[in-house]
Amino acid sequence: MAFAITEINGSPSLLPNVTLGYSLYDTCYSLGVGYRAAMSLISGREERFQMDESCAGSPPTLGIVGPDSSTNAIAISRILGLYRVPLVSYYSTCSCLSDRTQFPSFFRTIPSLAVQVRAFLQIMRRFQWTWVGLLFIDNDYGHDAARIFQKDLALQSGLGCLAYLEVLPWGHEQSELQRIVTVMKTSTARVVILFVYGSYLVNLMKEVRQFWEQTFRCKFAPLPPEWVHAGGRVCTGQEDLATAETTLLDVSDLRPEYNIYKAVYALAHALHDMLQCVPGRGPFTGHSCATLQTIKPWQLVHYLEKINFTMALGDQVSFDENGDPLPIYDIVNWAWLPDGSTTVLAVGVFKKSDSAGEELILEEDRIVWNFESKKPPRSVCSESCSPGTRVARRKGEPVCCFDCIACSEGEISNETDSTECTSCPEDFWSNPQRDHCVPKIMEFLSYHEALGISLTTISLVGTLICAIALGIFIYHQSTPMVRANNSELSFLLLMSLKLCFLCSLLFIGRPRVWTCQLRHAAFGISFVLCISCILVKTMVVLAVFKASKPGGADIMKWFGAMQQRGTVLLLTSIQAIICIAWLVSASPTPHKNTQYHSDKIVYECEVGSTVGFGVLLGYIGLLALLSFLLAFMARNLPDNFNEAKLITFSMLIFCAVWIAFIPAYISSPGKYADVVEIFAILASSFGILVALFGPKCYIILLKPEKNTKKSIMGRGATKT
Repeated sequence: MAFAITEINGSPSLLPNVTLGYSLYDTCYSLGVGYRAAMSLISGREERFQMDESCAGSPPTLGIVGPDSSTNAIAISRILGLYRVPLVSYYSTCSCLSDRTQFPSFFRTIPSLAVQVRAFLQIMRRFQWTWVGLLFIDNDYGHDAARIFQKDLALQSGLGCLAYLEVLPWGHEQSELQRIVTVMKTSTARVVILFVYGSYLVNLMKEVRQFWEQTFRCKFAPLPPEWVHAGGRVCTGQEDLATAETTLLDVSDLRPEYNIYKAVYALAHALHDMLQCVPGRGPFTGHSCATLQTIKPWQLVHYLEKINFTMALGDQVSFDENGDPLPIYDIVNWAWLPDGSTTVLAVGVFKKSDSAGEELILEEDRIVWNFESKKPPRSVCSESCSPGTRVARRKGEPVCCFDCIACSEGEISNETDSTECTSCPEDFWSNPQRDHCVPKIMEFLSYHEALGISLTTISLVGTLICAIALGIFIYHQSTPMVRANNSELSFLLLMSLKLCFLCSLLFIGRPRVWTCQLRHAAFGISFVLCISCILVKTMVVLAVFKASKPGGADIMKWFGAMQQRGTVLLLTSIQAIICIAWLVSASPTPHKNTQYHSDKIVYECEVGSTVGFGVLLGYIGLLALLSFLLAFMARNLPDNFNEAKLITFSMLIFCAVWIAFIPAYISSPGKYADVVEIFAILASSFGILVALFGPKCYIILLKPEKNTKKSIMGRGATKT
């Protein structure tokens, strides 16, 4: 302070022809002493040394620089505020002092705690420290700092949490300090935030095995074997810190003193601006100005609020509406050097930025980390939850402590530390990592899979066999074997069997509207056509047998060629009407079914109306049952009518297959229901084909000697 005033008094540009004087008081860290000193200054009762006769009659005190502690500043400023005496503090940081209603004449050249806290939070965010301890001293500064820090930390959701909160004792209470050190060491937090004065920090550092050992280059027991072999010193705990070379105890750091320097210059500039006032243009009543002889403290406060100048080192000095300076903090790094000494390195700054508000500037490559890794510590309660997992809070613990739970099937999280998993859209499913949705597998009976290829091959083979059999019958249609077995109905039966084999292909491939509508209609009509032919053949067999008996000659007029065709057409038309009614009322449509598999979409044909499907199957079953009963009745006819046995056998196979089909179809999910239906179609078609046409083709191709009229007549076959 003396240096600053001497410099100002010697300046030709600042307060020329004005000599400043000063009085110095020590608060002795006592609120009472500080209070009495302030009252002495403003009352004019302090001991004064008049340096010049011209100073006679000047006001006792124009302004006060100090005190250093927030506690003294709060108490003194409340009193000085009543008299509007300007008080410029260089070290009081309590944010409460920014309240202009309580402290109308308080100014300071050090930023408030609120700025300091925001700087700490920015550093935490920069290094992703979310789990920290907090230590503060038991005074207004410490409690205010802890309150603001906790409040701002809570407001910035997700920034971090406190692992512990401890108050440092005033004196050197070793047991309490040891307890705090134990808390620090047992905590999982690797970063500690401190709001303390240097002297309190020394007391704490005395209780830490690392500070003491590195400072005095010794180790406490138990000693590591390699330290003993190297002849290392043993720490006694009685080493003298006064002899230690450590920056922690370095009193040459002039940061607080520079704030005093700026405070004196702030008062000087305010006084200088006041003396530049032009009478009649002043800011006071009647546009008056203040003079050295008439100046009042509140008039100096007015000019102090408006100062704006630049120090020789380039620092801008001004006060906002709360008496606070421009927010700026140097970021320094206390580093251990290889030789065991320590130093403080300036590694950044926290300041107000015109473009980005408050800005943290760090030169991270200059920071010395006192760890083996030489990297910033990792201080988190729980590691971040990676995409594909969600945060699960631990009951009774801070929000920074959590478990990472994998997202359920069908849910994803694609951000780090997601609080919840989101469900995938209906047609999508989560990938194995659960970090993004992928289209669900579309499952249907495909031509490209082994099962689809096999069924397609069997269907085409059956169709080919029908075509071959039809070709054989057409080629040998004039032979007794073909003519004796109602060639027209045989041709129609083979054609219907070809349709039965081919309609199974409609059940393979991606379901479409036309395939869904056509598959059951084609299946129902084809099989009714087939069963109708068999039914008419059976009826003809019975009619021929009846006609061979006395008095039965007239019966054949009801079973001529026209009647046979008409019966087949009528029976088939009934099924066609059933199919049309079904398609019109509730047509089958493609349907994406997600009920069978959560990660797959079963693309199937929804029957639309189970009643329609049931009537279609029931009508086929009715005709098949009727054919079976008629053929069963004719099974014991003479050998010349032995085709009835083949029909009985074929219908037995048909009925057995379709009776087994119903429960199998109902219980089969997805594409396997189509497989069951295809299998039933192919099995029943092959049963009819082999049972009815196998023996005849065998005779025609391999036993031609039996394909003669004599042989056929000998067996009693009858041409119909």
